[in-house]
Amino acid sequence: MPPINNIEKHINTTKQKKMKKLFTTLMIMLSCQLIKGQTKNFIDQPYLETTATIDTIVKPDIIYLDILLREKDNKNRISVEELENKMANTLESIGIELKKQLTLSDLASNFKKYFLKQKDVLKSKAYTLKLYDAQTAGKVLIKLESIGISNVSIDKTEYSKMEELKFELRSRAVLKAKKQANFLIKPLNQKISTVLFISDSKYNRNSSSYSVSDEVVIRGYSKKQTELEPVDIEFKPIKIMTEVSVKFKIE
Repeated sequence: MPPINNIEKHINTTKQKKMKKLFTTLMIMLSCQLIKGQTKNFIDQPYLETTATIDTIVKPDIIYLDILLREKDNKNRISVEELENKMANTLESIGIELKKQLTLSDLASNFKKYFLKQKDVLKSKAYTLKLYDAQTAGKVLIKLESIGISNVSIDKTEYSKMEELKFELRSRAVLKAKKQANFLIKPLNQKISTVLFISDSKYNRNSSSYSVSDEVVIRGYSKKQTELEPVDIEFKPIKIMTEVSVKFKIE
């Protein structure tokens, strides 16, 4: 027969567990009631809801180029290593910082499917080049083509201060919502007071695809015997839009 002290300890432990469960259940019920009460109070108050949209256009200042180097099985074969050296020297000659701006792409990307279809390709490497203006992008396209590297495409364009811009647009959208609310309530001889609820319901940029035809306008270039003129290239501006919904209490 177990000692009496052990039995008492077991009983006390069981009681404590039951009390904890009961306390937890009561807290959950109380929280639900508070939330329900707050929701009811919110709905019971007279309020005006308005939605405002703000958009702007910015010029992309980050450009990503995909560069594909291919070694073919032919008489005039140039190895990938030779192409790499030529590319590196060419990019450095126009001020590109290779360690910061040039990276080797993952071969598991879209290039892999392309590689597998090319039976005459012995070796291939793909790179991503990060640039900061359209003029430099134009120089890169011309310079690489002059050394036999023509598999260059635009991957995507970005705006470096996108986060700051989104915050600014949200603030402007809230101010616009307040202005709309004042105009709506004015004929009723009433006023709006405190904000009851704000929903940042929508954010979008104009495009999710980055094809050359959609994002780039190339005006053409002239090729002289002694010099290659830079490509006159422009990138499509990025349109950013944000939308907020605001509920104002009516006095």
